[in-house]
Amino acid sequence: MSANTSTKNSLAVFGLLFGAACWGVIWYPYRIMQEAGVSGVASSFYTYSITAAVGLILFARSWRGLFKQPQTVYWLAIAAGWTNLSYVLAVIDGEVMRVMLLFYLSPLWTLILAHFWLKERTGVKGLAIIAISLLGAYIMLWQPHALPLPKNHAEWLALSSGIGFSLTNVITRKSVDLSLRAKSMAVWLGVMGMAVLLLPFETSPFPGPTSFTMTNWLVMGFIALLLMAATLFVQYGITQIPVTRASVIFLFELVVAAIASYYLANEAMTMHEWIGGSLIILAAIFAARVGSGP
Repeated sequence: MSANTSTKNSLAVFGLLFGAACWGVIWYPYRIMQEAGVSGVASSFYTYSITAAVGLILFARSWRGLFKQPQTVYWLAIAAGWTNLSYVLAVIDGEVMRVMLLFYLSPLWTLILAHFWLKERTGVKGLAIIAISLLGAYIMLWQPHALPLPKNHAEWLALSSGIGFSLTNVITRKSVDLSLRAKSMAVWLGVMGMAVLLLPFETSPFPGPTSFTMTNWLVMGFIALLLMAATLFVQYGITQIPVTRASVIFLFELVVAAIASYYLANEAMTMHEWIGGSLIILAAIFAARVGSGP
């Protein structure tokens, strides 16, 4: 391996770890905004608007082809928009680790979607991954005298976010003609669009730009910076490292989230949640190894 290749690999791994760390802590500034009276939908709209505005400036040379993208970019915007928005809403209101572990059931949904949409064979290993994921979810969600289902709207949102993430992956896999810039803008604009669709269902009035304090703007600017950095670093990492290896590295998000939720939100998981969560992580790692080839 040449020194140049080694440097690129090191930067790629750093990029994935940095992106995972960003997503592992991004829930906290969003909670700060909610405590300040700004809902998750409103703060998501503003933070992704800032991100998209900066992106349009950075990608100004690509404006010429902005309206000449394939139709798949719209489906990507819808799927990725819901994935990111529902994830933010879930981590604001739910227990961080339970939300993230439900989100990491995504390999299960990816296998199912790939089987029926991409016509990929599931195979024995794929069925094993499905079984391990379901067993982990059953143990983690288990509660006496009740079905093992998500217990509140935040956990249902987390589950839907994982499904949306799988759908995003499948659409991305089929959209080989989309550039990284187009994919990034599709995600950011997709979240803005989804937030606008949810505004009529908000119980509190939508805050105008003049209603925010300087602290609010600084927090939202910080979130936007994290979002943009995470997106670009992760995309760089994925272009340099096989996706299957990258998916395992990205599990670092759970480590960061576990530490952050313990110290910042005083949240701790029970033993059966740890056991179920471990099985879900095991299934994700197994899925990555299976995806890397024979």
